[in-house]
Amino acid sequence: MTIAQGLNINLEAVLPVILTAMLALLVMALDFFVKKDNKAVLGYLSLIGLIIILPIAAVTVSPTAAFGAMVIADGYSAFFNAVFLIAAIFAVVLSLDYMKKIDSERGEYYYIMLFAVIGMMVMASANDLINLYVGLELMSMSFYVLVAMRRGSRGAEGALKYFILGAFSSGILLYGITYAYGFTGTTNLAEIARMGANLSSPNHYLLIAIIMLGAGFAFKIAAFPFHLWSPDAYEGAPTPVTALLSVGSKAAAFAFFLRFFAVSFEAFHPYWVTFLWALSAATMLFGAMVAIQQRNIVRMLAYSSIAHAGIILIGVVVKSGNAAAGIMYYLLVYAFMNTGAFAVVALLARGNGTGEAIADYRGLAARRPVLAFVMALFLLSLAGIPPTGGFTAKFFLLASAIEARYYWLAAIGVISTAISLFFYVKVIFYMYMKEPPEADPSAPVAAEPSALSYNIILLITALSTVALGIYPTPFMDMAIKAVKPLFM
Repeated sequence: MTIAQGLNINLEAVLPVILTAMLALLVMALDFFVKKDNKAVLGYLSLIGLIIILPIAAVTVSPTAAFGAMVIADGYSAFFNAVFLIAAIFAVVLSLDYMKKIDSERGEYYYIMLFAVIGMMVMASANDLINLYVGLELMSMSFYVLVAMRRGSRGAEGALKYFILGAFSSGILLYGITYAYGFTGTTNLAEIARMGANLSSPNHYLLIAIIMLGAGFAFKIAAFPFHLWSPDAYEGAPTPVTALLSVGSKAAAFAFFLRFFAVSFEAFHPYWVTFLWALSAATMLFGAMVAIQQRNIVRMLAYSSIAHAGIILIGVVVKSGNAAAGIMYYLLVYAFMNTGAFAVVALLARGNGTGEAIADYRGLAARRPVLAFVMALFLLSLAGIPPTGGFTAKFFLLASAIEARYYWLAAIGVISTAISLFFYVKVIFYMYMKEPPEADPSAPVAAEPSALSYNIILLITALSTVALGIYPTPFMDMAIKAVKPLFM
């Protein structure tokens, strides 16, 4: 047997990663030859490449373990790859005009964004803790740089807080990996699961590993009390980066979070379920209550994202095939409705930093009725109002909690959703019930960005948000089929 056969080197299993890496390297090489005023060309190249890679990465394949079982290519990873690429495509389209508007056009912006997507893909297909850590750090370091791309103190402050707390969480994660390896002698998830199932009594070292790894991932999904970086990073980053960070990094973390807890440590479910139950409940309530107090819409959406992370955690607690499919469906819906909301923010925001306060949305329905309507649609979907995709996604997760008899957790989810109505409807109230502000004749007129790219994003995200709410069956069936091998 050759070394290649023993390691099962299968390039097809990592084809989406290879193609995205080739695209990133191509954009990086061309950056040296493209003039400063023409950096948008790199954005268009990135966009075309991502659109080509999307159908290739989303193809569902039979489960294939490769590279010494460190990588597993299956329908589960393919589903998440599609979510990552959709979020990245939207972020690149928004960036083409937004980066010009804030005077921060740089060639490295686009290929660093592609490296972040590569890290997400590696995490989704990781079947080994070492492979996981490589993907996690690649994604995190890329976002540290992207958050700082916005000129001014807010970008630097947000990036610094994100970096310091991110390094701390990485240390906790590594300690958890160390404990898991120290007891089992392996970092492979399947081997760890086999050893855990054979234990006659719980092992304290593995319990410590579970707690530390859980804490490390709680940081990546901005769960309470590991959320401190989120509002400042969201506010300081360029808005397209914020959209990708809120959707992509959360989806990547949950992709491994679910595989890790529901598969590798299934035998320890009675011990880690209490930890995640408390984490989910606290995150839902904290995110919803603090969001009410926000006056900046980006910070409000940041705390909203925290509350959504708590709701998605319900699916991990329940640990069933339907709950796992509900998580995947929720993240798909979230990619459209959250990106759509940030697209509106990016369109209205101006280069001088204004346009992000909730008060700036006064009378938007009178000034730009279509824009106000789609923003209201996204906010109602985030709040979970039918017939939007947000309602259907929350219904699947809360129904799975009730089915598994987690009645209190489901009740807290409903309470959190009710609280979230206050801050979502607040923005709608400003748009429809408040008079538009009087224009200051002495103030300079802000240059409006090209509306075409924003209109395309808003049209796609709005239609998808409604379609996923009215007709969720095919997408939910795909998610159920993708998670079936994990819960056999």
